[in-house]
Order: sequence, then structure tokens, then C-alpha cells
Amino acid sequence: MPRQIFVFDPPDRFVAGTVGQPGERTFFLQASGGGRVTSVALEKIQVTVLADKVTELLDEVRRRGADVPALAPPGSEDVAPLEQPILEEFRVGTMRLAWDGEDEVVIVEALAQTGDESPADDPDEDDADDEADDTSDEADGPDLLRVRISAGAARAFAQRALRVVAAGRPPCPLCGLPLDPEGHVCPRQNGHRH
Repeated sequence: MPRQIFVFDPPDRFVAGTVGQPGERTFFLQASGGGRVTSVALEKIQVTVLADKVTELLDEVRRRGADVPALAPPGSEDVAPLEQPILEEFRVGTMRLAWDGEDEVVIVEALAQTGDESPADDPDEDDADDEADDTSDEADGPDLLRVRISAGAARAFAQRALRVVAAGRPPCPLCGLPLDPEGHVCPRQNGHRH
């Protein structure tokens, strides 16, 4: 099957969101523009790492003197739900992140998971690199979502992504594991419910 490449330069909208109840949520990146909507599924940790790496990248670019906002512009965070219906194009394996200094945009690439990788194996190495690789346009690689967004839009994306992740189940005050509505078996209480 030929490789699918979804490019949004720039998108009308690029957000992280979820479907389902806390504890059973599926996370998505969704880009839209020009009458197209592309949704790719990923793990919660990948959303967290991507948001953190976007923030780190923008902070570093700002430190080096680029005109990058320190915070998301007021009112720029997209709070609307994901566009429906959600048609998953692929499950994300590797993610790449780069700054295009010439155009002053952030480039986010999400590549489809291949059979020899697990998306949650090592998020610091596999989920967000500092550079996008131009070889990602080869005809035989994994499916790809590439989004080019302004620094302000990237700050707003990261802000929303972290809010979406935090909206899940609250952590147990004793062990930090997620609490279900009926509690959970807490390892800090020798397996008793908390």
C-alpha cells in the first residue's frame, strides 16, 4: 500500500484531544484545513512529551533571540472538541519536532507506528526529536502527518495538550496512580482499596 503523507502548512486547526471517559480515553492529534481533517491516534505519554518538547524548543529559540512569544497569546487556546466523525488514519509511533528559522515556524511530524516499535518504549528518544528529517518524504516510509505552525499557535497547542492530559483521572494522593471513581488498589496501602 502506498505511503500516505498529510501536510498542513499551515493548518486552520491543530489540536490534541480525546474520545472516551477518563481511564478509557483514546488520544488524538487532529489537523484540519482546506476542507480536510486528519486524525491520528497516540498514547497519553506521547501527548505529554510532545507538549513538553514544543515548550522546550520555543524557550530555546526565544533564548537565542528569535521573536517567539513566552506564552500563548491570550484567547488563542482552542477549547473546542475534536471534529467529528473521527476517522483514525494511523497510530503514531515516532514523532519529530523542528524549528524552521527561515519561516519562523514549528514543524511537527507524526509517523505511523511500524511493526518493530512500541510508541511508549522510550518517549524521550522515540517521541520527539529536535530535528525533522527530510528523508520522511520517501515513498516507502511509514504514513506521515506534517504540520507547520507559528510559534504562537505552537504555544497554544502545548497549553491545550497539557490541559487535555490533566483532565483524566485524578492521581491517588498516596501513590500517584490514577484513581477510578470507585477507588483503586493502592500499593502504598499494601493492596487495600483507597
